[in-house]
Amino acid sequence: MISVLGFLIGAAALLLLLPATVLFAEVLFSFIPFAGPRREEGERGRIAVLMPAHNEASIIATTLRSVKPQLARSDRLVVVADNCSDDTKLVGAAEGAEVIVRTDLTRRGKGYALDYGVRHLERDPPQIVIVIDADCMVAPGTIDTLARFSAQTSRPVQALYLMHAPQDSGLRMRIAEFAFLVKNKVRPMGLRRLGLPCQLMGTGMAFPWMCISTAALATGHIVEDLKLGIDLARAGTPPMFCSEALVTSQFAESSEGSQSQRTRWEHGHLGLIVSDAPRLFLESVFTLDLKLLALALDLSVPPLALLGLMNALVWLTSASLFFVTKQQNPLIIASTSIVLLALSVLLSWDRYGRHILSLGNLVHAVFYAIMKIPLYAKFLVARQLNWVRSKRDHE
Repeated sequence: MISVLGFLIGAAALLLLLPATVLFAEVLFSFIPFAGPRREEGERGRIAVLMPAHNEASIIATTLRSVKPQLARSDRLVVVADNCSDDTKLVGAAEGAEVIVRTDLTRRGKGYALDYGVRHLERDPPQIVIVIDADCMVAPGTIDTLARFSAQTSRPVQALYLMHAPQDSGLRMRIAEFAFLVKNKVRPMGLRRLGLPCQLMGTGMAFPWMCISTAALATGHIVEDLKLGIDLARAGTPPMFCSEALVTSQFAESSEGSQSQRTRWEHGHLGLIVSDAPRLFLESVFTLDLKLLALALDLSVPPLALLGLMNALVWLTSASLFFVTKQQNPLIIASTSIVLLALSVLLSWDRYGRHILSLGNLVHAVFYAIMKIPLYAKFLVARQLNWVRSKRDHE
């Protein structure tokens, strides 16, 4: 009985060692200097910026104003007013966007809106389609950089997408900002240094027309961006990361909106780990596809808080086993995993996160992770499966 228990704990420790090792490697390789694409390189092509919007009348004007100066005369700026009950259509039109209206209360979700927009573009297709969410700010030069890089490589390209804590926000929100930075900047930078693909992040995404026009977009998946990136990789066009292009947004200040965001992102990610990561790993092995393997390994890394909680639980269990039976292998594996995780967080903070948190603040991430236990428990008993738009602060 004891030997079986030791085997099970050792197996759990090994399972956690894999994502901890992947995370550490991504963080370590992000430090390597890399010359990204220059904005003047490559053909720009004709662009269509596609902006799905559901009841975004109060904020979409600011987003449109960050995009419009970056467009050439032949480019298009298309807003998909999706199941809106506010003035999104009127505001978009007043800002000079081409607005199309979609109404379908049974097929809800960003994926359906994107598909509707792409089908609209089929009448006069561009070379490059760039997807920008209606609540984002697009840094100058981003549209041009994304378009040229995507046209040059004939692959989807993901901009650096960062979310910031509102001004004067509490420690919990700043810890969330740091975790988002590790996920959306540090890890994809490491993959880019290795010439490997990244996950799509939902906004700041550029696609060659042939990629996006044939993709299966019309789904209600709650993390349609991650799913789309996997589908494109399987089709032979895995996304690439471009940190020289920048899109930013802000976390919801309200507790309801913030909780809604985190639940959708993390339940969706965990659902894909369960459903797609093992299958993607097997496909990559059978096809000897390194890019698919990299995506499968990257996808297998759960949110930092959950990875920390699971590592702590397995370490405590293996330490208890060692105390009773002197079986040391599970404890060695679990300790290695925790060390790699801790080094990944500390190195990321030292290089990229000092402006967000002090080292003392970073220690409080332990309590932040503990506070998220109900969210992860809910995944087991009442997982969110349907797309739900996060509540905005102005609503």
